Amino acid sequence: MNVVLDHQLQQRIFAEMVEAYPNEGGGFLLGTLDGDTVSIADVVHISNTFEAEEQYHRYAMTPQDWARLEDEADARGLTLVGYYHSHPNSPAIPSVYDRDHALPNFTYIITSVQNTGQPSPVEMRAWLLRADRSQFDASTLKIT
Repeated sequence: MNVVLDHQLQQRIFAEMVEAYPNEGGGFLLGTLDGDTVSIADVVHISNTFEAEEQYHRYAMTPQDWARLEDEADARGLTLVGYYHSHPNSPAIPSVYDRDHALPNFTYIITSVQNTGQPSPVEMRAWLLRADRSQFDASTLKIT
């Protein structure tokens, strides 16, 4: 899978993930799917609803967030194509928890945020969960 993300949207994600640090932050990816290419048209930040003491390594949103963003995407002629979230002080690689809570055919963009004197995004990668849910496969992330 190829994932195309505008540089300005990447910078918005980076800013949100730094602001959330040392906790995980995240949101929805809205865009289009054409063959094996997902083009991200917008990102929508969603507050982390996981229990406060676990937010440093967990991110969650509500079913109401999902429904609202599906409606918003439809109204804009877009599709809810996936999610983005951060991994504070960890690599931009999906965890077992990520796999257990992910949906096949969705794009997942993970940003590693490290404290290098101040919180900084150090890596961004895109992933796609296999249909059998056995593992994530790396997607090609192209920043335009």
